[in-house]
Amino acid sequence: MCSSVTVSYRCLVKEHEREVPSFLFESVEPGFRTSQVGRYSVVGSDPTIEIIAKENNVTISDHGKGSLIQKVVDDPMEIPKSLSETWKPQLVDSLPDTFCGGWVGYFSYDTIRYVEKKKLLFIDAPQDDRNLPDIHLGLYEDVIVFDHVQKQAYIIHWVRLDHYSSPKQAYRDGIKKLEKLMSKVHDVDPPKLLPGSVKLCTRKFGYPVNQSNMTREEYKAAVMQAKEHILAGDIFQIVLSQRFERRTFADPFDIYRALRVVNPSPYMTYLQARGCILVGSSPETLTRVKSNTIVNRPLAGTIKRGKTADEDEQLEKKLLSDEKQCAEHIMLVDLARNDVGKVSKPGSVKVEKLMTIEQYSHVMHISSTVTGELLDHLTCWDALRAALPVGTVSGAPKLRDVGPTVVGLGQFPLVEIWT
Repeated sequence: MCSSVTVSYRCLVKEHEREVPSFLFESVEPGFRTSQVGRYSVVGSDPTIEIIAKENNVTISDHGKGSLIQKVVDDPMEIPKSLSETWKPQLVDSLPDTFCGGWVGYFSYDTIRYVEKKKLLFIDAPQDDRNLPDIHLGLYEDVIVFDHVQKQAYIIHWVRLDHYSSPKQAYRDGIKKLEKLMSKVHDVDPPKLLPGSVKLCTRKFGYPVNQSNMTREEYKAAVMQAKEHILAGDIFQIVLSQRFERRTFADPFDIYRALRVVNPSPYMTYLQARGCILVGSSPETLTRVKSNTIVNRPLAGTIKRGKTADEDEQLEKKLLSDEKQCAEHIMLVDLARNDVGKVSKPGSVKVEKLMTIEQYSHVMHISSTVTGELLDHLTCWDALRAALPVGTVSGAPKLRDVGPTVVGLGQFPLVEIWT
């Protein structure tokens, strides 16, 4: 078996295969006071089905059947949901309690325009100068899960019985595919990931190392406009963003490896999608559904870590006494209660934990946990729709903040979904 999660990923996806849809979800740093958060890492490549949506134009590629369907739909988010509703996966008790295969991909900031079709029109959306898909999802039937507590790896292949004439045939083919997957990560000559640094050579580029999509004056004007909306009572908070670009010939995977060193977290992400590669480091998940229980964990309010335990304790007290930080966190808790409440049974929404401190490698955050019981006729896809976009990259109220009168760009939240 390959010596690490990153080497295992490189065994599945070679350096020159940057267009191969694949993912690496890695836990570099354990979560705070819990054995589950930060316990597992997962890698996968070559999805069986891909769904790509740009506005209302959708492409569905079934690589197993060799088919490609293109159509125009009102709500592309309904497509993976409808495909998933026909499946009845038989879960094995010995599988780890984490993501073990299913849909992986991203939903762009503008995905909210599918949810709020009448209020937020694509025609009013800021121009996308990168022309990236709004949604890219892959159905991964082959994954490898690493349990960092038990020091075990699970190599998993899901078999679709309806694709075979008999269970025996499905089993035999599944064994062959498992063996093929195992052979990739049991390579006798695994790839060597050499230590090194990412260096920039900028002399010949002809433009600044950091290039923003907004000038300083444009950003200041946007801040003033946002303040006017707050004073007018239109919004409580808004997140203004600008995009910085830096040209480099560095391998994106090397950038990810550098990020995992300088900013380790329980939720590290490297995702190769069609037309882009996403790299991220986060201490939190957006939303999770398990056994019909929705969990939303607002994380807001930040302060640096101390050099000693005593200094950490003093900084915790300082953070919890910061009026602005606490007010922002309470606002996000209210947003979470509202999001969870949209898809939960009446009376089931609870704030399980309120304003506890979580410590990470460089900083501490204020954290809360909001839960609810999912309505019987809804699925995890509905819980996801209710949570988008996350309040920390939009503001409150969400619909007003993402409206066409507000200048700003969002980010790509990476989502893992399973039923």
